[in-house]
Amino acid sequence: MKITSAEFVKSVVKIEDLPKDNFPEIAFVGRSNVGKSSLLNALMKKKLAYTSATPGKTREINYFRINQKFYFVDLPGYGYAKVSKAEQDKWKLLLEAYLQNRPQLKLCLLLIDARHPDLENDKQMAEFLYFYGRRFALVRTKIDKLKKKSERELSRKTSEAFFSNYEFIDDVSAQSGEGVLDLIKHFSAYLT
Repeated sequence: MKITSAEFVKSVVKIEDLPKDNFPEIAFVGRSNVGKSSLLNALMKKKLAYTSATPGKTREINYFRINQKFYFVDLPGYGYAKVSKAEQDKWKLLLEAYLQNRPQLKLCLLLIDARHPDLENDKQMAEFLYFYGRRFALVRTKIDKLKKKSERELSRKTSEAFFSNYEFIDDVSAQSGEGVLDLIKHFSAYLT
């Protein structure tokens, strides 16, 4: 599959405002500052998702229509504490309601920072997705930050041991483009 068109559709802060059509959805989930928005922009080949040097800027569910056939869904990040507890709770409820109940959701890409391959909140998200029967795959981001082959190998082994019950599909870099085309090939199977 090739991505030939991408457009921002809407931002949602209430579950009842999610799109009513039946386009399949691929959701991007991960900690704040894992690079969700940057990876989305690399996949779409244009800057549609808002990126920031400050973690926690995605505060709603953002929809991007791809090839007029399906959506990429950018979810709020978890694990960032520099917002109020009330704001964190609001994000958590929105995220949980979406992940538990959205029939159009075909696949979650759980993004893991390759520099931090064994964080407990990432494992908790994997367990949450598994518990609710969501199809998901782990994608390691920011692989370009690991310059040496030995660093990459150690990070990969650590990730695979820590997430031993779950599938990894790709190592990617939004900056260099490494792994982006492979990722598109892997998730396209879930859209049929």
